[in-house]
Amino acid sequence: MQLTCRNPWCKRPFEITQDNLDLIGRLSPIINNKKESIPPPPLCPDCRQQRRLAFRNARHLYRNTCGLTGAPIITNVSPDKPYPVYAREAWLGDGWDAGSYALERGSGGFFSQVGELFRRVPRWGNYIENCENCDFCINSYGGKDGYLVVSAGDFQRCLYSQRVFKSFECADCTNLLQAELCYECLDSEELHTCTALQNCKQCQRCDFCLDCSSCQDCLLCVGLRRKQYCVRNKQCTPEEYAKLRSDLLRSPATLRAELTRIALSVPHQANHIVACEGVTGDFLTHDKGVSQSFFVSNSEDAAEVYDSDHATSCYSVSDADYYTECYEVGSAAWINHSAFCDNSIHLTDCYGCSTCSNCDHCFGCIGLKRKQYCILNKQFTKEEYEKRVPQIIDQMRAAGEWGEFFPIAISPFAYNESVAQEYFPLTKKEVEKRGWQWREEKDEMPKVSKVIPAAQLPNAIDEIPDDILNWAIECEATKRPFKIIKQELEFCRKMKLPIPHFHPDERYRRRMELRNPRKLWKRECAKCNKEIETTYAPERPETVYCEECYLKEVY
Repeated sequence: MQLTCRNPWCKRPFEITQDNLDLIGRLSPIINNKKESIPPPPLCPDCRQQRRLAFRNARHLYRNTCGLTGAPIITNVSPDKPYPVYAREAWLGDGWDAGSYALERGSGGFFSQVGELFRRVPRWGNYIENCENCDFCINSYGGKDGYLVVSAGDFQRCLYSQRVFKSFECADCTNLLQAELCYECLDSEELHTCTALQNCKQCQRCDFCLDCSSCQDCLLCVGLRRKQYCVRNKQCTPEEYAKLRSDLLRSPATLRAELTRIALSVPHQANHIVACEGVTGDFLTHDKGVSQSFFVSNSEDAAEVYDSDHATSCYSVSDADYYTECYEVGSAAWINHSAFCDNSIHLTDCYGCSTCSNCDHCFGCIGLKRKQYCILNKQFTKEEYEKRVPQIIDQMRAAGEWGEFFPIAISPFAYNESVAQEYFPLTKKEVEKRGWQWREEKDEMPKVSKVIPAAQLPNAIDEIPDDILNWAIECEATKRPFKIIKQELEFCRKMKLPIPHFHPDERYRRRMELRNPRKLWKRECAKCNKEIETTYAPERPETVYCEECYLKEVY
């Protein structure tokens, strides 16, 4: 089925396959033995993803006060928001009941009432579980001594990183598994003592490498397998390697551009797919029947899935862990047969719910815990619930609301606070024209003894005094001030790294720019001319091979 995106600023054509329609049909709720069919989505995949991400703030932290206990807290909710914010322990406790904010269903739009609940019901300040000394981390579990770590698990002494798992002492890294002593590494696993690696596996003591596997002591290399002592993809003796490495790392700022030039001289694999069957997308591992998806593992019978693990029979979901039969769900875990929900855990047969936990058969609810058969946070009997929900769905159909995720206009976060701004950046003017929120942000100058432009920092870490912990550094690109914390200084000294010249947000932005877009194009394998789907657009200069040709090339 060919459709056109309903958003007036998009109007992009997109396709809904029969498999997608069948999946939506299976995910439609059955209430009182009647299926309430969900219609085909009116928005294209990108606009749907953008809408879900607009309800997730993963990088902005603020000092706030718990609305229940009065205790100071670190939270991803700014103090100027209209709704109360509770510390995690207070939110999960029995000292309050989200049912006290219940609304009677009125004659107006259903989403307007859900928006009212968003503005009234307390939110948890930050979700961190089984963590120690991780007050400045977000949506993470099993961490110890972390600082500004996001959506991570089982980590220790990590800094300024996202989606790092089973990792120790890593800084400024994104999407790592089983890594130790790594800096500015991206989309890699099983690394030890590495700097600036992307899409690498089982490497040790490597710097500025791309798509290398089982390598040791390599620098400025692309596409190598089981190599040691290589520089610019050329074999060296250990003595030659040591001298070249010492010389080159004196000017690390120039190495990223050189690695990009080297990457143009070697072939690239069209997709990164491991142990999968019948899949399309990129960075897929142990998946079956997964299409148009990115950074997904251990999933089956799913489409348009992003940054997820164990998603089964799901369509159009993001940041999903252990989802079964879900549609348009984001930033949640252990969700079963539910749709249009976000930021929740342990839900079954829930629709249009947010920040709920351990609930089933709830409709349009915010902040509920251990509840069932609720509508707009109001408790009903099973019989009343099954009578009222179909009536509400009929009203939503008439208003064009049924089958939709929450509109961005009612998000509890400003657009530029949300993850949507990272993947779908907009200007303040564009955001406000669409009727969405924008939050003016201004960095406060830290109380420091000295402010120094980053360009004036010594290159050698041995020349950096302990007193730098009392300085503010002016970002070389954005001029935003930032500080070096003690743990970061210790890490740089241990790894023999120069002090960062860029603000943490700028470092993150530059890392994410290294990734290809989450979009597939058709082009031909540069070697066998077979048609392939890849994240390398046809006009890009890289040489791209199909999997078969690529494996023959590198092995």
